[in-house]
Amino acid sequence: MFSPRFTDVQFRAIERPDLNLLLVEWEHRMGPVRRPNRGWSHGLFHDGQPVAVVATDRLIRERVAGFDRAQAIELSRLAAARPDLTRVVLRLWRAVVFPAICAEGGYTWAVSYQDAVLHRGNLYRFDGWVTVGRSRSGTGQRTKRKGRSKVIWGWCDDKRSRSSRSTILHR
Repeated sequence: MFSPRFTDVQFRAIERPDLNLLLVEWEHRMGPVRRPNRGWSHGLFHDGQPVAVVATDRLIRERVAGFDRAQAIELSRLAAARPDLTRVVLRLWRAVVFPAICAEGGYTWAVSYQDAVLHRGNLYRFDGWVTVGRSRSGTGQRTKRKGRSKVIWGWCDDKRSRSSRSTILHR
């Protein structure tokens, strides 16, 4: 009789330098997180090997899509070794990490920026997130590259709050 070997899967907090090494290794477009304020880093592991990571940070700007720093946090990076694990780690983050951070810090919303040209938004949309705004980054001081258009996605555990804040921005 065949008995499959079930492998170990863990989702846990990790150190920011470890998250940043994986962002570089997996060639995340935005690269490592280099923010002056403390954030939270989590990783999904399969048989002890990291397969996906997520970074959460306090807002840099005073207000994002109408939310202030006391109301919202930012899901600042999301990356995986395989594309099919991105949705998995987003759902784990939303179901496990986000409520814990909210309970600790009093936040009610999470926001995440998504490049409007590179991504269609399906990752967030299919997970129940709503569009809460648009933004455009300025010209880079170092690189002099022109800023990019971004969609701002929002998540709140309260469905009514999500519905009331949703803006229809789909192409």
